[in-house]
Amino acid sequence: MNKPISATDTFTASTTAAAARQFHHVALVGKYQAAGSHEALRGLAQFLDETGMDVSIERETALNTDMHQYPSIDVDAIGQQCDLAVVVGGDGTLLGVGRRLARHNVPMIGVNQGRLGFITDIALEAYKDVLLPMLHGAYDEESRAMMQAQVWRDNHCVFEATALNDVVVNRSGTSGMIELRIEVDGHFVANQRADGLIIATPTGSTAYSMSVGGPILHPSLAGLVVAPIAPHTLSNRPIVLPRDAEIVVEIANARDANANFDMQSLTSLIVGDRIKVTPSQHHLRLLHPKGWSYFDTLRKKLHWNEGVA
Repeated sequence: MNKPISATDTFTASTTAAAARQFHHVALVGKYQAAGSHEALRGLAQFLDETGMDVSIERETALNTDMHQYPSIDVDAIGQQCDLAVVVGGDGTLLGVGRRLARHNVPMIGVNQGRLGFITDIALEAYKDVLLPMLHGAYDEESRAMMQAQVWRDNHCVFEATALNDVVVNRSGTSGMIELRIEVDGHFVANQRADGLIIATPTGSTAYSMSVGGPILHPSLAGLVVAPIAPHTLSNRPIVLPRDAEIVVEIANARDANANFDMQSLTSLIVGDRIKVTPSQHHLRLLHPKGWSYFDTLRKKLHWNEGVA
C-alpha cells in the first residue's frame, strides 16, 4: 500500500506514477436501501471481478442484496484484508464506513448514488470509465482530518465517538434555547444562548455548518469551524480555530439537549455535561480520479456560475 500519511498532514496532493500502485483485493460497500442499488452493486462487483480484483462484499451489504457469490466480511476484516474499499451511496454511507476504516489506513473511493456527493464524487453511470485507470494506479489522493469527541459527566467519560463531518450540540425539539459555556485550550471563550453549536472539520464545512452561515474550509486547511445555531445574540458569529485545538462545550442550562456525531451517533445530555472535542489520530484516505479538483466539486454541487453567460 502507499506510504501511510502522517497525522500532521491534513491534505495530500496528487500521487505520482511511481508512488501510485495497483490494487488487488477490493471491498464493496453499498447503500442497499436505495432504489436500484442492488442492480448497481451487482454490476459494480462484476466489473471489479472482471478487472482481475479479488472482490469481497461488506457483510451487511451482502446480506441485504443476496450477493453470496463473493466472500462477505465485516468492516474490521476489510481493514485487515483489503487494500481498497469502494463505497456506493451518498456521503452519509461513506461517512459511516469511513470512520471505522480510517484506523486501518485503507483508502476509499466513493461512487455517488445519493444527492449532493461532496466526497462520493464519481457518478454511478460513469464508474466503468473512471474506475479502471484508478484501479491501475492513476488517481489523486487526499487525507481528511477527523475529530474525537467525548462526553464527560461527573468526571467520567460516558460517551465517545469519532466524527469526520461535525459534532453538533443542540436542543432536542423542545421550546427554548440552551445555554452553553465554550472553552478552547482551557481558556474561557463565551457563554452562549442558542439553538445549538456546530464544530465542523473542513469536510463538514459544506454540511450543517454551511447552512447556518459558516465558512467553507478547503480540505488543505488545518482548521475547525465553530458555528452557533440561531444564536440569541447576533454578534455570536462562526469562528475558525486551529485543528489541534481542544474545544470543550459545557451544558450550562437546558431542558432537553443532545450531541450528534456526523448525524449518525446520538447521545442525550444533561446540565453539567462537558463535550470535549480533540483531533483524531486517524485520517480518512480518499482517492479521486486523476486531475480531480475540489473547486470543480464546489462549482457543481453548489451550482456556482448558474445564469452566468
